[in-house]
Amino acid sequence: MQIPYENLEKVNKPFFEELQKKSLEVINSGWYILGKSVASFEKEFATFVGAKYSLGVANGLDALMLSLYAMNFPKESEVLVPSNTYIATILSIVQNGLKPVLVEPSLTSYNIDPKKIEESITSKTKAIMLVHLYGKACDMEPILKIAKKYNLIVIEDCAQAHGAKFKNKQIGTFGDFGAFSFYPTKNLGALGDAGAITLDSDVYFEKLKALRNYGSHKKYFNEYVGFNSRLDEMQAAFLSVKLAHLDAINNHKRNLAQIYLKNLKNDFIKPEQHPDFYDVFHIFPIRHEKRDELKEYLQKKGIGTEIHYPLPPHKQKAMLEILKGNEYKISTKIHETILSLPISSCHTVEDIHFVVETLNKF
Repeated sequence: MQIPYENLEKVNKPFFEELQKKSLEVINSGWYILGKSVASFEKEFATFVGAKYSLGVANGLDALMLSLYAMNFPKESEVLVPSNTYIATILSIVQNGLKPVLVEPSLTSYNIDPKKIEESITSKTKAIMLVHLYGKACDMEPILKIAKKYNLIVIEDCAQAHGAKFKNKQIGTFGDFGAFSFYPTKNLGALGDAGAITLDSDVYFEKLKALRNYGSHKKYFNEYVGFNSRLDEMQAAFLSVKLAHLDAINNHKRNLAQIYLKNLKNDFIKPEQHPDFYDVFHIFPIRHEKRDELKEYLQKKGIGTEIHYPLPPHKQKAMLEILKGNEYKISTKIHETILSLPISSCHTVEDIHFVVETLNKF
């Protein structure tokens, strides 16, 4: 493959010496669970995001699931969620015994459409779980206004948007909870599974701190029915290394995105741009009616692409009974036409110009 969609070996190579040094520090410390590396990263990440607290957990799904679990909503309460999100967002709702209510996205931003939220609210609605998809912040002002009007909890799924901003304010600081994934392909990626919750509440910080650790504040004494969902010391150490470079990674990806935005012909539907939104382009999505043909064409030219995602949540086998009753035409349209182009921190300006030239000949 001339230009692979992603190459994690290349992505992590610039940090190799720092990562190696940190790994030896963790090994030699003799302390491998909830030690200094986790505590240090939690403080650094909270400072970066602009939240009072950051709490390391095992992965992004757990960050979502624990945030909901901490609220202790009555079973069958409803949680609004975008209809085109990755399945993890919906799984976190279902695993809590709650009902996901899908809200269609905007066809231009791919994020939840604020104009469609209110019509989905019922007496059972307790929360909005919004998703800053592909590295673009949601339109937060109308969403927060609706949440306040109906007294709804706001949980931000920030798994794809580390460092993204709305009106110069970082995502993960708008709602009651921000849930982050540090899956290896993210802009801030660990070398394994890892996640974090950001929040400002003293009460829920203490509760979640116990919930991630068997429901325990004190060893062998359990206050809650908890979980084992702790950020690993080694991954925390690696994340501290890469967090110091996150702004540079985001800037690089934003520069690559500009090449696509300025040079791709208008046959391709490109991501919407607006000065209120600081996009970090975890993914650079385009849409095209002949998506599958386009993907095959690029593959033959040595260019790797991905589809995020080939099947919408309501058509997944696991969700057929849970999410039945609506066609979700906008979500379906997105899933049928979307294609993710190479935009990794390991790609060069020359790589992206080659992708553009190849695309423009399609």
